[in-house]
Amino acid sequence: MAEPAAADGPAPAERAEDAAPGVAHHGVVQHGVVQHGLTEAEVLGLLADGELTVHGRLADASNATLYCQIRGEGSTAACVYKPVVGERPLWDFPDGTLAGRELAAYALSRQAGWDVVPPTVYRDGPYGPGMCQLWIEADTTVDLVALARRTDHQGLRQMAVFDAVVNNADRKIGHLLPVPDGRLYGCDHGVCFGVEYKLRTVLWQWRGKSLPEPSIRALRRLRESLDSGSLAGELACWLTPAELTATQQRLELLLEHKVHPLPPSDWPAVPWPPI
Repeated sequence: MAEPAAADGPAPAERAEDAAPGVAHHGVVQHGVVQHGLTEAEVLGLLADGELTVHGRLADASNATLYCQIRGEGSTAACVYKPVVGERPLWDFPDGTLAGRELAAYALSRQAGWDVVPPTVYRDGPYGPGMCQLWIEADTTVDLVALARRTDHQGLRQMAVFDAVVNNADRKIGHLLPVPDGRLYGCDHGVCFGVEYKLRTVLWQWRGKSLPEPSIRALRRLRESLDSGSLAGELACWLTPAELTATQQRLELLLEHKVHPLPPSDWPAVPWPPI
């Protein structure tokens, strides 16, 4: 994995435990600083324009993933910063595009009303441009393995539909971020939006089952937004024309058949390791 150039700022810590008290390797802050009471627009403004200070690196991440504090006028929050220079080259995704895919995932989730992706922006930072995302203070009392197996969790099923639309190639158990109020977020969407069908997920419990009506309504909102050009224009900033077309085709297939997709026959259906 490429390391961020030290000349542009302090060298990232080698272990997530060096980042700050309460930072766990799977991206959960128990005692970190998170600003509450801000609107989404205010959070996005803070992420985009605030002063970014790197406190450590999440050592288990395959790409450079830096735990940071961001300060603005009267507001402070914890966030994740993934500089493009720290992206590990992949054989099936163009180099330097993972941060943008995280932005595309956030835009699509927000437009559908799913809100499964934390507020995310693209900005410059100590190691150059990259993705900056609000750090979610997850509920560490939740058994993530048990959560990933549930069939009665509306947020989890919603995430499965989201993953089908974005063609998520890496939905691991550790990417689930439940919060104490019952909401569920997901992280690490850099390997989404591939042209070929390569859905890899731990959430196959609804395969072949009819989509719930709220998901169908959300898919229709996405189609309307894509057809109007508003969402398509935003996604086009980060995806190739072929990837945008493939996204629209996956959306149409889901609306046509109204069922959760089946695992691919020529691609591993579950990411490894699944955690």
